[in-house]
Amino acid sequence: MDVLSHLGDGFANAFSPVHLLLAFAGCLLGSLVGVLPGLGPATTVALLLPVTYVVDPVGALVLFAGIYYGGMYGGSTTAILLNVPGETASVPTTLEGFPMARAGRAGAALATAAIGSFVAGTISTVGITFAGPAFSAIAEHIQPAEYFAVMVLAFATVTAVVAEAPLRGLCSLFLGLAIGLVGIDSLTGQARYTFGIPELFDGIALVAVAVGLFAIAEALYTAARLRRAPDPEPLPLRGRVGMTRDDWRRSWKPWLRGTALGLPIGALPAGGAEIPTFLSYNLERRLSKHKQQFGKGAIEGVAGPEAANNAAFSGVLVPLLTLGIPTSATASMLLIAFQMYNVQPGPQLFETQPTLVWTLIASLYIGNVVLLALNLPMIPLWVKILKIERPLLTAGILLFAALGVYALSQNQFDLGIALAFGILGFLMRRTGYPVAPLVLGAVLGPLTETQFRRALTLAEGDWTVFVTRPLSAAILALAALALIGPLLIRLVRKPAPDDGEADVTVPEGSHHAGNAAPR
Repeated sequence: MDVLSHLGDGFANAFSPVHLLLAFAGCLLGSLVGVLPGLGPATTVALLLPVTYVVDPVGALVLFAGIYYGGMYGGSTTAILLNVPGETASVPTTLEGFPMARAGRAGAALATAAIGSFVAGTISTVGITFAGPAFSAIAEHIQPAEYFAVMVLAFATVTAVVAEAPLRGLCSLFLGLAIGLVGIDSLTGQARYTFGIPELFDGIALVAVAVGLFAIAEALYTAARLRRAPDPEPLPLRGRVGMTRDDWRRSWKPWLRGTALGLPIGALPAGGAEIPTFLSYNLERRLSKHKQQFGKGAIEGVAGPEAANNAAFSGVLVPLLTLGIPTSATASMLLIAFQMYNVQPGPQLFETQPTLVWTLIASLYIGNVVLLALNLPMIPLWVKILKIERPLLTAGILLFAALGVYALSQNQFDLGIALAFGILGFLMRRTGYPVAPLVLGAVLGPLTETQFRRALTLAEGDWTVFVTRPLSAAILALAALALIGPLLIRLVRKPAPDDGEADVTVPEGSHHAGNAAPR
């Protein structure tokens, strides 16, 4: 009953005119930016980070809830109409959504993606409502050694999932951890890696890092391809936007199965959206009565992964709110948003900030309804926005990113930081280094260091505390398995020329998917 009472208070705050307007604005902005080619949810949130600084913390997080969900939906539009997934988790959608669009069924593909996202988002938000307080109560009893081990597991799984070469993923992660060490040591008061620059004493501004690595880097990457790659033309939207009775019959079970896969995997401290979306696609391919349509436009291949994607995105809020651990780049952007207002998610958040947390959860329910009501009628408008020429799009992103960073800090140093990390992100994309581990390391690194030191202090300097405590040792073993397992599989398993199964690979031309940051 306490949960329902708190949720009622959250709805009372969320239904205030200001918060309703912010929820609507967030959904609209998130969809508008997320639908642009190549801008996945992480880039969308990073680009719009400075916008929220003009409102109070509760209003800002309500706005970000809308931006978060809106950015997710926008990625499915580009995947279906352009064959360009904004992130790795959207790749399964391209495999069936784009063939559906080529067959003149783009309206049905977009509708099943929108309705499936609504179904999965609503069910998973119910899960967050009841699982969040329970996880928070459990998290209060977690010792620093186990906390540190969970963070290492998050590092390992994100690195293993998004990196084609684990070594490159680890290099990206360690660079992010080094960035997180810059500034004044909280325990000794010594300056680390500041090189005598006063602006670095408080650390590198994470907003500038995020905007640079995602927004500016994406703009530079797009600009570099202007002469080599023609603008992808969105397929025309023929017929009505909606689903037939047969489409509903074939989609409702994949929606539920996708939600059942996405929510628990996303809620794990080492979860994410990539694994459940690919699992959902493979599951629907095996269970479907229309196996011959897969690869040619099977609606189950859109309904299941889109539901899994949205449910996993909602699920990552559980470890973020209860442990303060982001398990994807998009969740890292949300953690930065919390930290902008001096709010640190963790086990005490439900007790110390109940108004903020429950208003945020209530706004997730509202955001799901707003997105469904907003996006289905506006699909023709999103199709027109997809036709924006890349030079104009690139210039707009650079201008908006620069203005946002400067307006937030009002100094040229942070603008230079954003530009420097934009160039770094561009080089990483060109050389195949994933950005997500770097962001996760920069955001989570200071907290990881704090828990590491606490564990050693409680153990009186005994380094074996991490392996002698059973739970900590088991979690670290899982982290090692996450890193070593893919290498062993590649060494043992020989590729078969034709195993009778359709390969789930990144479609040709979907250059964003390989290095896109997962949610």
